[in-house]
Amino acid sequence: MMQSRQRDLYFLLLLILSGLLVSGVHPVDRTTWWLEVAPIIIVLPILFFSYRNFPLTPLSYRLLTLHALILCLGAHYTYAQVPLGFWLQDLFDFSRNNYDRIGHIAQGFIPAILAREILLRRSPLTEGKWLFFIVVCICLAISAFYEFIEWWVALLSEEAAA
Repeated sequence: MMQSRQRDLYFLLLLILSGLLVSGVHPVDRTTWWLEVAPIIIVLPILFFSYRNFPLTPLSYRLLTLHALILCLGAHYTYAQVPLGFWLQDLFDFSRNNYDRIGHIAQGFIPAILAREILLRRSPLTEGKWLFFIVVCICLAISAFYEFIEWWVALLSEEAAA
């Protein structure tokens, strides 16, 4: 019989793969879809193959799954057109669809949890100001790099002219 933790991980993997599959069916913009799901496609095999030697906590796997699903939803509709964002816009009387902010919160918070876990387990760092500082720097670096990728894609595409 399969252990409970492994069963949970298979369920999370099934959620992510289902999210990728569903979001990839007739997305609003195929290029945007590829750009948004690229982190999932890159990280998923790394997590899969590193599980035996370096399993993460159940919390990290669940948060990464949530982040992947947020990316899949934004990839399918483009962030400005996600229905959940329009629902929030109506509910809170926002001036625009704020789904991108959900993505930005996830992009900051979830990698921070992951970076903290890895640093605590694989480096001499302990809880405290330096750990906090380095985790924040890692998250900012990842986000900045992704923004550079978006900028380079815009320059290479017709969007740069607009």
